[in-house]
Amino acid sequence: MTLVKFNGNQHKAVNPWVNNLFDSLFTDSLGRDPFVAKVPAVNIAEKEDAYQIELAAPGLAKEDFKINVEDDVLTISAEKKSESEEEGKRYSKREYSYSSFQRSFTLPDSIDQEKIEASYKDGVLFLTVAKKEEAKVVAKQIEVK
Repeated sequence: MTLVKFNGNQHKAVNPWVNNLFDSLFTDSLGRDPFVAKVPAVNIAEKEDAYQIELAAPGLAKEDFKINVEDDVLTISAEKKSESEEEGKRYSKREYSYSSFQRSFTLPDSIDQEKIEASYKDGVLFLTVAKKEEAKVVAKQIEVK
């Protein structure tokens, strides 16, 4: 089987209304269900004293996030709604913007649940999950006898 890259500009010679119709047909027929929740990409790095989690979530505000820890499970969720009302217009197509996601991670026993910090900058949510003192990697020199 040969894979061919779909060039979305092949049908752009028609008027914008028909283009929108074809865009919807092509998008729906290629298996992209608009009702399926999409989850943002996550990077997790382990450092000596903490785990660092980076979650790519552009277009959100820090108020949109909810971060919970329950029974050693860290859950990150967000919800954003955007509705605009304009009086006196007749719409042939109108879309409201609504997006939400939820990611859950099982935490190891080595973390300190009281020392989890979060910040949001430039479309990325940063979480620092501190390790317990006894779980931190301690480097020490061993003397040869």
